[in-house]
Amino acid sequence: MKKEQVVNCQFSVWYPIFKKHTIKSLILPLPQNVIDYLLDDGTLVVSGRYQNTNTHERTHRHGRSYDETTTTVTAPEFPEFTSKVLEAINNLGGRVFPKLNWSAPRDANWIALNSSLQCRSLSDIFLLFKSSDFITHDLTQPFLQCSDQDSPDPVINYELVLRKWSELIPGGEFRCFVKENKLIAISQRDYTQYYQHILKQEEQISQAIQDFFSQHIQYNFLDEDFVFDVYRDSQGRVWLIDLNPFGEVTDSLLFTWGELTSGEVAEQQEGPAFRYTTSEVTVQPSPCLSYRIPRDFVDLSTGEDAYKLIDFLKLKKSQQEESEEEEEEEQENAPQ
Repeated sequence: MKKEQVVNCQFSVWYPIFKKHTIKSLILPLPQNVIDYLLDDGTLVVSGRYQNTNTHERTHRHGRSYDETTTTVTAPEFPEFTSKVLEAINNLGGRVFPKLNWSAPRDANWIALNSSLQCRSLSDIFLLFKSSDFITHDLTQPFLQCSDQDSPDPVINYELVLRKWSELIPGGEFRCFVKENKLIAISQRDYTQYYQHILKQEEQISQAIQDFFSQHIQYNFLDEDFVFDVYRDSQGRVWLIDLNPFGEVTDSLLFTWGELTSGEVAEQQEGPAFRYTTSEVTVQPSPCLSYRIPRDFVDLSTGEDAYKLIDFLKLKKSQQEESEEEEEEEQENAPQ
């Protein structure tokens, strides 16, 4: 996977090419001050004000006392950008699905009140974006897994993409893998669940996607190796949902990248390989569930961040020493 392939998979690059075959969307340039806000690790305040009260403990020879300090954090304001976003949302029917150049904040839907990526305001979008590792990756490391690391990173103009909200049934979404402009594999997108209709309509679904690819996608994209996501609605019509680089930065779902890159999948049969969850026995938890755990807990449990582990051990040692001191004081003051 080359950096140029990643650049070509930006929404603003492929949307004009396939506009007739996808969901209506609007693209807004992302101002630098908004990008800075999204990357700021401070207290998450997306609208209004937030008061944070900290209690500080003091220990002295007469005992312990406590001091309180209150910090007021005010959400930043972007009046001009907010106005443009609200206008775009209204033009798209009042409800939108937000994303950046490549990613949507799918890992952050748990933080929304309705556990949905549906947004009605800029504050809804900020809440999802500031809680998403996928969005942070777009902003900080979009070329992380590219093979041509020695070449300079292309200049990226970041954009907010607003897509008209559509109720998509997860069982109708599929990921398609294209190598040398040939459709080699199709995977159920939501592979963690079993959908009976896919088992019953396997041939019709596969053929509909192949027809859509040959009629609208093949030879029309800028690269010959890429991944595209589609949705097949209840009428059997296929819609383009997204395009992604052909490489490990993209989830291979029910395939492995070893199979996809080696040609093993293409050699096994005449048409594209089609994989889906075949029974309820193979149902799995969603991979996005891990993003609901605080990142510090994940780092500690996996040992990925040695400094956090050292700090944690120091804290435990300090707490143990304090506990021992308190026990000694109690023993000294106990009646004889």
